[in-house]
Formats: sequence, C-alpha cells, structure tokens
Amino acid sequence: MASSASSSRLLLVLSIFIVWTSLHLQVTITRADLPGTWELLVPNAGIASMHTAVTRYGTVVLLDRTNIGPSRKMLRKGHCRYDPNDKVLQRDCYAHSVLFDPSTNQIRPLMIQTDTWCSSGQFLPDGTLLQTGGDLDGLKKIRKFVPCRSDQYCDWEELQDVELNTGRWYATNQILPDGSVIIIGGRAANNIEFYPPKGEGTVELPFLADVEDNQMDNLYPYVHLLPNGHLFLFANSKAVEYDYTTNVIVRDYPPLDGGPRNYPSAGSSVMLALQGDYSTAEIVVCGGAQYGAFILRSTDTPAHGSCGRIVATDPEPNWEMEDMAFGRIMGDMVMLPTGDALIINGAQAGTQGFEMASNPCLYPLLYRPDQPVGLRFMTLNPGSVPRMYHSTANLLPDGRVLIAGSNPHYFYKFDSEFPTELRIEAFSPEYLSADRENLRPVIELSPEKIRYGEGFEVVVSVPLTVVEKMELNLGSAPFATHSFSQGQRLVKLTVTPAVPESDGGGRYRIGCTAPIDAKVAPPGYYMAFVINQGVPSVAKWVQVVP
Repeated sequence: MASSASSSRLLLVLSIFIVWTSLHLQVTITRADLPGTWELLVPNAGIASMHTAVTRYGTVVLLDRTNIGPSRKMLRKGHCRYDPNDKVLQRDCYAHSVLFDPSTNQIRPLMIQTDTWCSSGQFLPDGTLLQTGGDLDGLKKIRKFVPCRSDQYCDWEELQDVELNTGRWYATNQILPDGSVIIIGGRAANNIEFYPPKGEGTVELPFLADVEDNQMDNLYPYVHLLPNGHLFLFANSKAVEYDYTTNVIVRDYPPLDGGPRNYPSAGSSVMLALQGDYSTAEIVVCGGAQYGAFILRSTDTPAHGSCGRIVATDPEPNWEMEDMAFGRIMGDMVMLPTGDALIINGAQAGTQGFEMASNPCLYPLLYRPDQPVGLRFMTLNPGSVPRMYHSTANLLPDGRVLIAGSNPHYFYKFDSEFPTELRIEAFSPEYLSADRENLRPVIELSPEKIRYGEGFEVVVSVPLTVVEKMELNLGSAPFATHSFSQGQRLVKLTVTPAVPESDGGGRYRIGCTAPIDAKVAPPGYYMAFVINQGVPSVAKWVQVVP
C-alpha cells in the first residue's frame, strides 16, 4: 500500500511539473516526422509586436499601440510620454516599441510618442524605416527610425514639419522605383498619397471605394510593384493593375473566388520571386474568413483554405485555385531565400479583430511554387504558442523566421484562453537542419553596393567540396503587420557557374548581374543570400543603387 501511495504521489508531482512546465517554460512539442524546428528566443519581449521590421544591421524593430496602458517594459529612466487625452495612462513611462538584437537576444526600449495602432511602414533607400499613420493623435503622423549598430543608440523621430494629407488607419505602403513611397488606402481613405509629398497631395482611387462592403474588407490592401512599374492592387476579392503615375486603372483582373481576403477577412498575399528576364510576375493570395463572420462577431465560423495564383503580367490572366491543408485566417506569408513561401501563424475559425477568432492554426505550411497543383503545400512541424490577432513573421538574415506578437484583446490580458503574447520565437525551415549543414555556403567576399545592370562577383566557401550551380537571391526587408508584409520582394539574379578559386581552399567565385532596373528591385538595402542545393547562406546586406 505504501509503495502504491508513493507511486501515486510521484505521478501527481510529475503531472503538476509537466503542466507547470508547459504553461511557464513553453517547451515546444515537436513532430519528428515533420520538417522545421522551433526555438524560444525571448520569454518576455516586454511588448506584443503588432508591427515588425528587420533593419539593415540585423536588429528588429517591434512596435505596438501606445494607448493600451502599461506594457511589461519600462522606458529609460526619466523618459515618459505625456498625453492628456490618453484614457488609460496620461503619464506613460512604459515602452510600446523595442529594438531586438537576434545575435544576442537583447531587448532595449524605444520611445514612440503617438498612437501607431494599425499603421503602415516601409524602408526608404537609405535604410530608414518610414512609419505612417495610426489612430487618434497618430492618424496623420509620419515617423522615422534611422537604424544603427547594436553598440550605438538610435530611436524614433516623429516629424514635426510634415504630416500626411489624409488620416491613414489600416493603409499599405510600397516603395517605388524612384525611391519614394506610395501610401494607399485606409479606413475612410479611398485614396493615395506619397512620401516625400508630391504636388498633387491626395489622389482619389475609386477602386478602393468600389470594393468596400458593409464589413469593409478593403483595408490593408495587398500591393505589389510589378516589373513593368505598375502596381498590382488587391482588395476584398478583386484586383487591378494600376498606373500610379497617371492615376489610371490599366486593367481589371478576374475576381478571386472564395469571398473577401483583406482586413478584416484576413487572408495574406505574396508576389513570387522575380527571375529570368524579370518580365513575369505571379501573385498568390491564400486563406481568409467567411463573409459575414466579422458582422456577426462569429468566433467559430470556419476559415477557408483556398489559394489563388495569377500571372499578373499575362495578357489573359486567370486565377489558378488550390486548397491548403488547413483553413486559415491571419496567416503570415514569408518569402524564403530559396523562392518558397512559408505560411505561418493565424487561426482556423472566426475573423480578424479583438476577441473574434478561435482554434489557432499551429501548423506552418511550405508553399513550393515550382511544384504542380496538388503538390505545392507541405505541412511543417507545429509550434506550441497560439499566434492570433496582431502577430507577425519576418525573415532574418540567417534564414530563420522571427515570430512575434499576438494580442487578441483591446488591452494586454494574460489570464484568457489566448493571452497577450510577449514571447519571441524563431522557426527554422528544413534547409537549416543539421544534415544539410555541410551544404551551407558562407559568403566570404561581396560588394556593399551594386548598381543596376552591372556585373559583380561574390566569393563563397562550402564545407562540402561537391557543389552545383549556386543562386544569389536578394530579399527585401518588409514591414510586417496584419497578415501582410508591405514591400516584401525576392529577386533571383542571373549568375554564372561557381568557379573554384586557384588556392584550392574550398572557395568559389560566382559572377552575378545586378537587377536590370528599379522596377525590378527598388533602391534600398537587401539581404543577399547565396543558395547551394536549396540551402541558403547567412545573408550579407547589400545596397542596390542607381
């Protein structure tokens, strides 16, 4: 009897320990039969990141709302935000933006003055992060973050001498070939404007009004710069090719079946890698909520898992449809260095908005565009942390994907079924698995700047002496928010076969040709990855200049 009682007590203690561990340490339960691995980087970032962007120094800007009361990160001593209209904290000494260094996992607070709720952003050609709009006192604000090395100090600057012409809440930004940024749409803003400001100020865009429905569904429009210089605009379930220089809709694309895809119905979209002669651009749109879920505030209406793919540059384009393994809303689509796309985060029921989703989708998917329909989606190793409303995903220079955020509540709330999430994780695709380490190239020598159409060389080393033709791919650093990465872009360069260096030290020289023009790759900083047999190097930052 004593032995039985001791065993029961031991089992009870073990059970309590396992439950405590899963709740407090969040040990990831992995599936050995599925690719990819998860890693907890930071147990408490201090804020839940609604907006995330990777700077050219490899640091990461995390940004939330300002009018949410106390975060879990204090500002520097003596620094506070004063807002007499803030209903929660008029004297706010808590950080609502932080800078994260993935090389050390260190976090330091940043000072943001005005409300950045559901705002937009984009990097400028010099690497400055432009951040626009928000709510309340941030509605017309323009902010800049000039990044710096981790041993230097940099912080947000809120511009005082210029503001947006129109209040921008739920808008989308896209850098243009001339290095300026177009700011498109937003709630009650069916128009566009530019930064730096242009003479015409605000320009009406009736397309946005035409696709608005009674639950909006035209917010955070999907915007992709096509290699012909026009914009592919997608809102609700419709898309157009738009010449922003003349404010003319060049053509309408066929509607995409499956209902609305933009906020609040919360699908996602990417433009696949530009390559070859760069004349072809393909757009993919995946997932979304059922129409009406937002109006009814239904948390259990199943999301759909349909994806549409269209050759936006084709003379007679049509959507090619296929289904994911899971219905998904609020998923993030990340272009990987290889040209595949990762679909991660989100939920399988409900819609976008506070307290409006359930059944988190813990399984990432790999979308392989070169495979035929029916074979493009691969289910990956599931995570253990629900990433719901206001979560983000960003590619890091080392090839991992940074996962942050998730706050399905109006304020920070830690005692609910899906609590406010302060942990930062990294997901490593299969190309970073240990059995592929001997294929991973190392960039030994590369230029810091490249000019359009010019040739240049990159020297790499590879642990395994047997190599195939390598790729050199440029990945932009987008501004990720609300299931869409603004300005995301992958460009595959024309390269010559790798030639072994004469010293026989396992080094190879690759001849590369820079993108032909700024319509293919707008000026700015890109992560340059060398790919060997599907395995990317750690990227080197390179600036593409005229």
